[in-house]
Amino acid sequence: MHMSGHSKWHSIKHKKGAADAKRGKLFSKLARAVTVAARDGGGDPSGNPTLATAIQKAKDASMPKDKIQKAIDVGTGAGSDGAAIERIVYEGYGPAGVAVMVEALTDNRNRASAEIRHAFSKHGGSLGEPGSVAWIFEKKGAVVVDGNRYGEDDLIVAIDFGAEDVREDGEQLRVLSDPSDLTAVREALEAAGVEIESAGLATEPKSTVELKGHDAERLLKLLDALDEQDDVDEVFANFDIPDEVLQQLAA
Repeated sequence: MHMSGHSKWHSIKHKKGAADAKRGKLFSKLARAVTVAARDGGGDPSGNPTLATAIQKAKDASMPKDKIQKAIDVGTGAGSDGAAIERIVYEGYGPAGVAVMVEALTDNRNRASAEIRHAFSKHGGSLGEPGSVAWIFEKKGAVVVDGNRYGEDDLIVAIDFGAEDVREDGEQLRVLSDPSDLTAVREALEAAGVEIESAGLATEPKSTVELKGHDAERLLKLLDALDEQDDVDEVFANFDIPDEVLQQLAA
């Protein structure tokens, strides 16, 4: 079983803790993702997995319920400011040829492109053509459970309902499936008494590049620089950094 580098990077970031100033910025990003998901797929999370995922992320960041609801209302409201935001995907390469995919939600395409291009070139990466790295990633349904409470044996019941793989991810286990099987997998686990932390769509790399030393450090700096852009919603990369290297970098 293998832990994907992308989520490892996220768990380090969470451990470092977000400063309050950054939290305001984070809330506005999370709200934008909720708004666009509601605008594109309707305001009901049970029928809109993208919205369910965005709401879960907002809750994980302790965003107040009324703020989340307001973001949904902006997305479903006619003629509101939700209309001006577009979703743009940028593809590029980081140090050591790591594939990087950046999903932006922006009301200003030129600004977003300039900022993202600058982050790549500053940290030893380069933006590629559309389609250059997208094939390395695939959309999966992901059901997340607490790895301290459950083991793989508890999750076997989901295989008959489309579960393809279980990945360890820090203290969590992630049950991956085809997006169309996500609901069935979640319901099968719930019926078996497994408590679900979250369920939604995830972008998973089909293969990973192992990084150490200077390359690892540069890549994490690139990912952080991209993630700090206001217009950037999600960053995906197909890297894996051994735990001991990560701990040194996080120290």
